[in-house]
Amino acid sequence: MSIVNKVLKLFVGDKQQKDLKQLQPIVKRVLSFEGDFNLLSNDDLRNKSLEFKNQIKEATKPFDEEIEKLEAEAVESDIDRQENIFKEIDRLKDSAYEASEKVLFDIMPAAFAVVKETAKRFASEEEIEVTASEMDRSLSADSGFVSLDGDMAIWKNSWDAAGKEIIWDMVHYDVQLIGGAVLTQGKIAEMMTGEGKTLVATLPIYLNALTGNGVHVVTVNDYLAKRDSAWMAPLFQFHGLSIDCIDYHKPNSDERRKAYLADITYGTNNEFGFDYLRDNMAHTQEELVQRPHNYAIVDEVDSVLVDDARTPLIISGPVPQGDLHEFNELKPVVNDIVSLQKSYLIKVLAEAKKTIAAGDEKEGGILLLRVYRGLPKNKALIKSLSQEGIRQLLQKTENYYMQDNNKEMPKIDKELYFVIEEKSNSIELTDKGIAHLSQKNEANFFLLPDIGVEIGKIDESDSEEEEKIKLKEQLFKEFSVKSERIHTMNQLLKAYTLFEKDVAYVVMEDKVKIVDEQTGRIMDGRRYSDGLHQAIEAKENVKIEKATQTFATVTLQNYFRMYRKLSGMTGTAITEAGELWEIYKLDVVEIPTNKPLGRDDREDLVYKTSRKVYCCN
Repeated sequence: MSIVNKVLKLFVGDKQQKDLKQLQPIVKRVLSFEGDFNLLSNDDLRNKSLEFKNQIKEATKPFDEEIEKLEAEAVESDIDRQENIFKEIDRLKDSAYEASEKVLFDIMPAAFAVVKETAKRFASEEEIEVTASEMDRSLSADSGFVSLDGDMAIWKNSWDAAGKEIIWDMVHYDVQLIGGAVLTQGKIAEMMTGEGKTLVATLPIYLNALTGNGVHVVTVNDYLAKRDSAWMAPLFQFHGLSIDCIDYHKPNSDERRKAYLADITYGTNNEFGFDYLRDNMAHTQEELVQRPHNYAIVDEVDSVLVDDARTPLIISGPVPQGDLHEFNELKPVVNDIVSLQKSYLIKVLAEAKKTIAAGDEKEGGILLLRVYRGLPKNKALIKSLSQEGIRQLLQKTENYYMQDNNKEMPKIDKELYFVIEEKSNSIELTDKGIAHLSQKNEANFFLLPDIGVEIGKIDESDSEEEEKIKLKEQLFKEFSVKSERIHTMNQLLKAYTLFEKDVAYVVMEDKVKIVDEQTGRIMDGRRYSDGLHQAIEAKENVKIEKATQTFATVTLQNYFRMYRKLSGMTGTAITEAGELWEIYKLDVVEIPTNKPLGRDDREDLVYKTSRKVYCCN
């Protein structure tokens, strides 16, 4: 714990203790129901869910009836009246949501007690006998854990969870009840690894699914989505709640649409996001698969809502005439100019080290900045910058030459063939670079014609009108070809200087595949946009696929902010608490462990280089 945190805790108190003090009464109320619920028959226990649903329906009934009337009126109304009607419907839906939330908080202790009692019976009895419902009859045909005996249904306490046979043996601890209350309140529960986050989630999932508006349980990979949905399913299905996993079904299929209509829907963050994008591209309402975003519980919430939050999900398609890029033709030219710059800057870096060692920091800083502007990802440069005082010298020199709107920066760049702006991920050819390229090709190979001036000349000429039209078409075609050529050149320069193989991407099965910079996982099916992926393919001598254009895009951050209520679980949220509150207004609550922690948790030690890690441990 930092000194600042210790001082704050001294004056304002321990936040965890304050949170637990507010949540403890909820746990006591849950436990107060245990004696009575333990005496209920299996049928009476199941009927509790119907009671809860009826309470919610009664609370929202006035709003639902008014909405139904307005929707019928809207069909017969003109456009102006329809706009007012839809505004009123939105207001009524908000009021209905608030009314249902009030009921949920009122019934929360009893609902949690129902889930705990159900878990207890599955754990203590190999078979549970109940009066068969329609869902029981349906499950008996499709699953192996429900069978029928006349009018009775027999539920077994063992079933297949994504390929693994499990026997239910879990009952909620008191600290897990606290976690369930935190999630129900639309907050983030930080729980240690191994404390049973999957079981904790069953409490708010069951409670919020009673509204019938849908609960989305979001995981970081499809294995977890499939496993958890199958593992926890009987706990919900026993009470008549439907459950599905979108990762089992193809996009835009009837099966996936049905999965979203289930009371509880499991899936991965990316699949939820891509389904939203596909819905935005739909032409008719019948093509939509998602319904309004009600409540989501996000597993590994810090990874999804912070680390990957600004990663865009993109649906793209082929660009017409996308094969006109000159990647293969320009590749030798780019390879040559990059090699020239590398050779030159290796010498400049060596000279910079000598100059700085000799005590001439001013000249050494200039040379260092030149290397940084020309090859910021050079490994020798990065190693030099890890030495004490070198990065500060570079920063000081850069600040000086950037003042007055980069007025002095051309003095640094004049010896370079191209300049790399690492922060903006952009590259610009210098006059020296353009001159070098012009020597290799015809003089005007990269020179864009001035459209305005050239059109003026054509208009002033004595040519026939038909000839003038042909000349203008030729001019526009030349401009388009050269614009594309310059763009292709820039993308190739980026591919050679900013994107390193086996770091930013890998080459597998003769294809370039992007590596997620946060997780290190290969992102199958994802491609860089704007011709960059094709440039990397040209660099790596693999087949150049057709260029693509973006049809729809959304970031995970923007997608998850659409839910009326959002909560999450993770083992490491406190470090991201400020950002989670600032962006999503999500509070983080630390949940204590069920038993005293035996592990000695110490502060992280961060070293500048890998060499120091090995030599100091």
